[in-house]
Amino acid sequence: MVTSKARDDRDPWFTWTARDRSGREVRGELRAADEVQARSALRRQGLAATRIRPRRMVRSASIRPRDIAVFTRQLATLMRAGVPLLQAFDIVGRGHANPAMVRLLADIRADVETGSPLSAAFRRHPSRFDRLYCNLVEAGEAAGTLDPMLERLALHLEKSEAMKSRLKSAMLYPSVVLLVALVVMAIILVVVVPSFREVFASFGADLPAPTLAVMAASEFLIRHGWLLLLGLAASGILLYRAWRRNAGLQALTDRLGLQLPVFGALIRKAAVARWARTLATLFSAGVPLVEALNSVGGAAGLAPYVAGTERIRRAVSTGSSLTVAMDASGLFPPMVLQMGAIGEEAGKLDAMLGKAAEILEAEVDERLAGLASLLEPVVIVVLGAVIGSIVVAMYLPIFRLGQVV
Repeated sequence: MVTSKARDDRDPWFTWTARDRSGREVRGELRAADEVQARSALRRQGLAATRIRPRRMVRSASIRPRDIAVFTRQLATLMRAGVPLLQAFDIVGRGHANPAMVRLLADIRADVETGSPLSAAFRRHPSRFDRLYCNLVEAGEAAGTLDPMLERLALHLEKSEAMKSRLKSAMLYPSVVLLVALVVMAIILVVVVPSFREVFASFGADLPAPTLAVMAASEFLIRHGWLLLLGLAASGILLYRAWRRNAGLQALTDRLGLQLPVFGALIRKAAVARWARTLATLFSAGVPLVEALNSVGGAAGLAPYVAGTERIRRAVSTGSSLTVAMDASGLFPPMVLQMGAIGEEAGKLDAMLGKAAEILEAEVDERLAGLASLLEPVVIVVLGAVIGSIVVAMYLPIFRLGQVV
């Protein structure tokens, strides 16, 4: 791959086809301010450009956090085996099925090939490699321990993704049951109830209140169902976009989530586990505590912990101990505070925080298993009662007619 040494990291990429001095056709990619500079860069290298065009941008949304975790594990394994860094990128890129990930790896490889440190190459893609990731890689480069640092980082990412996966799996079954039940209810109201309306019209008698309510709901859904569905979808999209753009709204939803019954305690434990594991990973990598706290707040994924971590960082920078500052924030359970205090006294803060994260993760797993087993029958009973009530409401006039006869 040919690149311009004088390029700016913000310049766009161009793909090119050219002929060398022997007339052989060659292809590659480079960064340049525009097509004219790209052509000049090729000319300086003895290449006559025949085609230059901007490289098509790959939508970054197609790269998942799991892809980054797998890439980190693969890169750590290859470097541990003694494979040179550039060759390791080639191997990982050829074996990846995601075109967006292949393109991302090619970009990073190109930066490293031109002499950029690996951490700097990662920093040019902040949407994929956060501050924690880049800080750990930079620490590994500075200490000459890049391969074990990548292994530690891969383990951290794998555990974080595993916890997210367990949270999603625990909510999958109730969500599917709820969706199916809503579809069944809609079918009953739109298809079944209108046939009963014709039968009831021939009775010539007043209908019970439950039957009238169900028939009114059926008529509303038939007349305005699509409008209601479109309105809900549009409202959901608009609210989601507003939430993504408004930090205050995100902070509000985070605070409300922590106050939810049952789920609030689960969310808090998961957030504290991520916080403790992230700080343990950074501290064990040799990152100074105050600097490490700069990257920890976002790992919890909740606005109260971002603000609380900043307060902790300021307190620690003025001489306070970590556990005293954590206790003052009011965000951490006593178990984490006790283990953190023991770790500070024994000089094993990273090990104790890592152990605290393991305990919390085990508690989250146990709570998720119990919650899933509890939600399944509750959801089935509630939805069965709702659908059963609709059926009874429709048959109630028939029952009364039978009693009169």
